[in-house]
Amino acid sequence: MSSNRVLPPLKSLQAFRYAAQTLSFKKAAESLFVTQAAVSQQIKTLEQALSVELFERHTRQVVLTSEGQYLFDYVERAFGLLEEGVKGIMEDPTPNTLVISSVPSFSSRWLVSRLGRFQAQQPEINLRLSPSIDLSTFADSDLDLCIRLGRGQYAGLTSQLLFKEYLVLVCHPSMINVDQPIKEQLLNIPIITDTGPDVRHVWPVLQRFLDLYDMPMKSHLHVADSTSLVEALLSCQGLAMMRYGLVYELIEKGQLICPLPIYMKSQYDFYLVAPAPHFKYQKVMTFKRWIEQEVKAIDSSWATYLKMHPEMEEVRV
Repeated sequence: MSSNRVLPPLKSLQAFRYAAQTLSFKKAAESLFVTQAAVSQQIKTLEQALSVELFERHTRQVVLTSEGQYLFDYVERAFGLLEEGVKGIMEDPTPNTLVISSVPSFSSRWLVSRLGRFQAQQPEINLRLSPSIDLSTFADSDLDLCIRLGRGQYAGLTSQLLFKEYLVLVCHPSMINVDQPIKEQLLNIPIITDTGPDVRHVWPVLQRFLDLYDMPMKSHLHVADSTSLVEALLSCQGLAMMRYGLVYELIEKGQLICPLPIYMKSQYDFYLVAPAPHFKYQKVMTFKRWIEQEVKAIDSSWATYLKMHPEMEEVRV
């Protein structure tokens, strides 16, 4: 839809932005590589165009008026969006450095141990890994790519499915005597609950399922970090519903077992997330090909586990 409203000159808005940031026409001029008089003229032009005063001018400083502060909030966001958009379509400014943010549990229990293989294959790429649960907007950041656990919908960003995730009930093998009835033993094992958003929805469903077996769910430990939860399991503190991708190697080694043949499809899966242009960076494409090959081990392990345990029953969330 077209508009008859005419914006003030972009140059004047830019001069206003720098002056408002620093509350100094002199510093704004230095940032723009122009004279102080030029900045003063641009701001005067803007004030005339808007018919309002944007600054209170004092002998040694300038102060934003209420109208100036109001306008500055919008100008700052607008220029920030412009800069982010321009940055997004430019060629990769650091083609030999790859900066990745990853979910901490996935980073520590899976990714880090495999990065040596990537670096051996791509010695010219300097890799920087930043474990974080927060999804960056990529604005004012040198971040190239995020690995996130979620539903794949992130405003202003592109997501590509890395692998699907499933949830299984696991505990340390020493807590179960396989020669005795499992149900009675489970009654005495506390459940460790993960309070993370990806499994929070699981507990009411699991409670209903266990109620069918007359097994009230007893929880004495609540953990928000999946890595810490794994350590609690390995130290025989209870039973927990865990992401298969996080514990499959421990299951394969016999360090954890699934005492009940049930699983759930997680509502959250793993995604590669970034602004769309980042997926065209050569270094990102290289890493994407590598990690997609690596995570095939998780999918293969899950398929093999289901084949070896046909009694496994899906509990639908």
